Amino acid sequence: MDVFKFGFRQWKKHLPLDILTKLMSFAALTADLMLPLITAMFINHVIQDKAPEEDGLLSFLLSGKYGEVHTMRLFFSLAAVFLGLILFKDVVVYIKNVILQKLGLALETDLRKLTFHKLMELDSETVSEFNTGELLTTINSDTIMFKEMFCRMIPNICDSLFVLVAAIFMLASINVRLLVIPLILTPFFAVALLRFRKLARENFRAIRACNSNMSLTVQENIEAVRLVRSFTNEELEKRKFDRSNLNLRDSHIRQVKLSSTFEAIFGLIRQAAYIGSIAVSAVLVMRGELMVGYLVASADYVFRIMNFVTMINNSLFQMQQQLVSGRKMMDFMNTESKIVSGPNRADETEQVHVRMEKVCLNIGDQSILKDINLDITPGKRIGIVGGTGSGKSVLLESLIRVHDVSSGHITLNGRDIREYDLDSLRAKYSYVFQDVFLFSNTITSNIAYSEPEIEQQQIEKAALHAQAHGFIRNLIDGYDTIVGERGLGISGGQKQRVSIARALLRDAPILVLDDSTSALDVGTEKRLLKDIKEYYPDRTLLISAHRLSSVVDCDEIIYMRDGRIEERGTFEELMKANGHFAHIYNIQQTQEGSVNFDALADRIAEGRA
Repeated sequence: MDVFKFGFRQWKKHLPLDILTKLMSFAALTADLMLPLITAMFINHVIQDKAPEEDGLLSFLLSGKYGEVHTMRLFFSLAAVFLGLILFKDVVVYIKNVILQKLGLALETDLRKLTFHKLMELDSETVSEFNTGELLTTINSDTIMFKEMFCRMIPNICDSLFVLVAAIFMLASINVRLLVIPLILTPFFAVALLRFRKLARENFRAIRACNSNMSLTVQENIEAVRLVRSFTNEELEKRKFDRSNLNLRDSHIRQVKLSSTFEAIFGLIRQAAYIGSIAVSAVLVMRGELMVGYLVASADYVFRIMNFVTMINNSLFQMQQQLVSGRKMMDFMNTESKIVSGPNRADETEQVHVRMEKVCLNIGDQSILKDINLDITPGKRIGIVGGTGSGKSVLLESLIRVHDVSSGHITLNGRDIREYDLDSLRAKYSYVFQDVFLFSNTITSNIAYSEPEIEQQQIEKAALHAQAHGFIRNLIDGYDTIVGERGLGISGGQKQRVSIARALLRDAPILVLDDSTSALDVGTEKRLLKDIKEYYPDRTLLISAHRLSSVVDCDEIIYMRDGRIEERGTFEELMKANGHFAHIYNIQQTQEGSVNFDALADRIAEGRA
């Protein structure tokens, strides 16, 4: 029931039009249910020379006004009514279907918007708990599948129930004994339905899981295409894809077998009901208790009853797939973000003072940051160095609450950052992540991501200071060059410079460069940092790096290892202390920065360097 409630909350705004379509459908079905009675009249009163009797709603056609029994005038009158009912039914059904499909597309659009907005609200740690294939299936396939329940399955069931009630009433009005066969076979329908519905739900869960895995496999190979090529591992990836593909095929084959069995069993029951009803009708005709025309009509009504009972069964059978999709969507929408936005907005000020006091951070069972104390005053430049896994990136990410600290406090202008709403807190930072991402768009659009309507002159200024203007200008289409997914089409260093230009254009009080100059040559990096110092003198700069020459001009440098700050001070102070930082710096300078930082740090810690 929870899944229905979840869907109804989105569907209820379409309820007035939905009710209208159901009324239209009932009107069309009523017209359709009149057709067997007219057929009976043809046989009884036009082909045969039977005296007029009461025929319910259509008795007025036998009053003599529209022709006497066994005359062509009555034939044409009945034919006109017959064709009129067909035309009315078809027009109403057409209009109803158009409206219903538009409502379904509106619901699909709303569900897709709802799930995507939820994705945008969740923090990165929570999102990482879902694989990409699962998210793609939820936002795209599940929304399409779930809307089918409201715009197709539920209307089908309502129509079927209406026809069942009306057809049973029609049969009873002809002869109540005609209901014997449908009543006997109804329990068989119910038992078979319960059996198949459970199996169908299990199958649809398996199909959905295989679809998600297929999407993940394809998505990973699209992103890792260069890695796969470089390792010449195409055959391995083909085998992985083939396994996913075969699993998906097999899950569908199981469903086809189940559906075929379902159709075969219900087809047998339906045919048994039809033949049995004809037999009962024939006996009544031979005993003179039923006219031949009503034998045809009653057989038609029984066949309709069985067809619509089958339609209910089919709809409930297929609905299992939609319920699985709805459940997945509902569970996703009920997922709570681990990072909760605070109630207060950060002040609109350029003077931002950040402090970290006794900060510890655990992720799962692993301790990432340990007793971190850091005072970041406005305009200060802080360098953060350390090997892979030392906690540099997590420290910087904790400032914008990508992760929340386990103990201690991070304050912004004297207030704990957890008290600020996330938008205003993160607006204080221009962040350049290690993993540079560029959208499939023009370079201009990528740089102007934070301010799409900004003047081109400002975009080029940011690119100039990020040392990107030169290479952009030399591209065939310049700033209008389209870069591929994740920046494919330009080099790693060029991507980093475009990303830094994007951060400079945002003009936030604090600029964070998280190992984002690693792909630049030493000369380009020096010019970049020199321009930032000269043209953005009031901006606080936090820069993490493996290349220690990147941080020599910082006001304070901290050296991290295993989540702790082991050394701190100015460049001169650290070199004078002759600790880990000085040793690594000297060796990097000697070997022109080509030495591996992590290996060197390990050797120094073990006393081998």
